[in-house]
Amino acid sequence: MKFTEEHEWLRVEDDLVVVGITEHASTQLGEVVFVELPEEGTTVTKDQEVVVIESVKAASDILAPIDGEIVEVNEPLADEPGKVNEDPTGDAWFFKMKASDLSDLDEMMDEAAYNAFIG
Repeated sequence: MKFTEEHEWLRVEDDLVVVGITEHASTQLGEVVFVELPEEGTTVTKDQEVVVIESVKAASDILAPIDGEIVEVNEPLADEPGKVNEDPTGDAWFFKMKASDLSDLDEMMDEAAYNAFIG
C-alpha cells in the first residue's frame, strides 16, 4: 500500500488502483454518517474533489490522489457509511480507478513512512 499526506491509502489490484482513507483519518473524523461517491466513468485529476464524507464532527472532501478514471465505486458505503469507521483499509474503500500513470505511486509514502508522518 501507498499513503498520501491527506491520509488516503492506495492499493494496486491488477491494473487498477483502489483508494480509501486510513484508520488514522477515520478515527480523526469520528462517526461517519454520510458518504457521497463519484460517478463511474468520471475522469479525475490529482487533487480534484471526488468524495464527500460527513461525520458527526465535520464534513471532509477526499481528493483524487493521482490522475485517472473512476471505474468502480463502493456502492454499499452510501447505505452503510459507518463501514468507514469499522474497516477503513478493507471493505470501506471508496473507488477503484485506472491510473493515467502508475509510476505516480512511486512518489508516495510506504507504510513505515506514513506511520512516521502521523507519529
